[in-house]
Amino acid sequence: MPVNPQRDLSEALRRAQAAAPSHILRTGLLPRRDRTLLQQRGFLVEIIKGWYALTTPQARPGDTTFWHLHFWAFVSAYLQARYGQRYCLSPEHSLDLWTAGTQTPKQLIVLTARGGVFTLKLPNNSSILLYPNRKGIPASTELKQGVQVMPLALALTRTTPSYFTRSATNAELALRMVRVEELSRAILAGDVNVSAASRVVGGMRHLGLTDSAARLEADLLAAGIAIKPQNPFEEPPRLPVGAVLQSPYAGRIEAMWSHLRPDVLAHFPAPPRAMPDQARYLQRLNEIYTHDAYNSLSIEGYQVTPELIQRIADGAWNPIDNPQDQAQINAMAAKGYREAFNGVLASLGEIWRGRLPGKVVDRDLQGWYRALFSPSVQANILPASALAGYRERRVFIRGSEHVPPAIEAVPVLMEALFGALSREPEPAVRAVLGHFVFVFIHPYADGNGRIGRFLMNLMLASGGYNWAVIRLERRREYMAALEKASVQGEIGDFTKFVAEEMKASAKLKLFRVARRTP
Repeated sequence: MPVNPQRDLSEALRRAQAAAPSHILRTGLLPRRDRTLLQQRGFLVEIIKGWYALTTPQARPGDTTFWHLHFWAFVSAYLQARYGQRYCLSPEHSLDLWTAGTQTPKQLIVLTARGGVFTLKLPNNSSILLYPNRKGIPASTELKQGVQVMPLALALTRTTPSYFTRSATNAELALRMVRVEELSRAILAGDVNVSAASRVVGGMRHLGLTDSAARLEADLLAAGIAIKPQNPFEEPPRLPVGAVLQSPYAGRIEAMWSHLRPDVLAHFPAPPRAMPDQARYLQRLNEIYTHDAYNSLSIEGYQVTPELIQRIADGAWNPIDNPQDQAQINAMAAKGYREAFNGVLASLGEIWRGRLPGKVVDRDLQGWYRALFSPSVQANILPASALAGYRERRVFIRGSEHVPPAIEAVPVLMEALFGALSREPEPAVRAVLGHFVFVFIHPYADGNGRIGRFLMNLMLASGGYNWAVIRLERRREYMAALEKASVQGEIGDFTKFVAEEMKASAKLKLFRVARRTP
């Protein structure tokens, strides 16, 4: 058979994907010839000795995206191979996964049934601390992200006191999700930790879960255990008093919104006393339109997909861009941006006619997305399925430590965002947090940055503020401010950044709409 490099590569990729659906491979799962070929072409990256991740050769030096994509799949495969079912995450990391935390931990703590204390060093300055504690591993565990975790109630009774201050949102979500009878069983089944029981009851009272706290305290008293409830939280609740959650997703958005909005109000200018003239406002948008066409922040990630394998087999995959193809892609992107921009202006007209801004966004946002990518679909650059709705795969932001939520969480998170926008009376908060929370969720495979800015500017316009153009030369500051909000939960820098760009945009005088001749 004649040598065919593209065919050999596609076949090696198919065998690798069949051997490891999670994209994590051990040395023995793949023939050496395949492993060598895939490593040479950049599709196989070593994590630790003997363990590899199947990826695509797009990573730049220092890019952490590859690791965020593969972290939990590697942890699951490695722990299963080494310990079988005789391990469990620590209480704190169990709670992080129960409450749908998105951050990749720097050091994951794992309780094991055998072996000594050992730190496994991993990429991106991360590690796993393997800690032998056979008695600490519960008889029954749960699976989250493919990894064994403690049951929610047990993790709450075993977590450290500092977790309620260091990870206050996660602790609050966990207490609002847990069932009282499960807490009672977890506390009474083994050696009773009175201090932990006091924290749990005190935490519930702090959150307004008075009935649940009373039931738990009565259960303990019936068993002869009297406690003095102690509030482990240092900050006020971030969700409404007494709120109970079935899922952590919507609660996380509500808690984030409640926690961040005071900082937005503290750092953003007050809205103008009177709404601007609508005709002049629209004229101004046409004048600065060219400046508003800004590139997307998001990338689709580094996953080897069946579509990519087929493109390689067909000889259609080339890592070096074809200039003619690139020109067509750019043209279709520009056309889509104009159509989406027009859709946003139509939404603005609805708001000016008295419709609630949050309701307008809920109704129209998917239409902006379709307009943004419809030209690329019609030009056969993208498949028609790209217009169907929210993403079907994980997405990642190049160079960011923030990991957007899993695909199953996106619909619930977006409903929570629309709800927060509809309830929020302050246009500045709708603008700043609307943009931030939208890109935090990253609901689409592409276009999240552009649509997030459309959302931001629509909310600014709804309150009479100037349209804010995010300038290309400040892209690094823009991303850094979003990163700080996503990873550290601090919105002040992003709020001030938007206010600065809004002020600068009001002074733009470079482009004007050409007059039509009679």
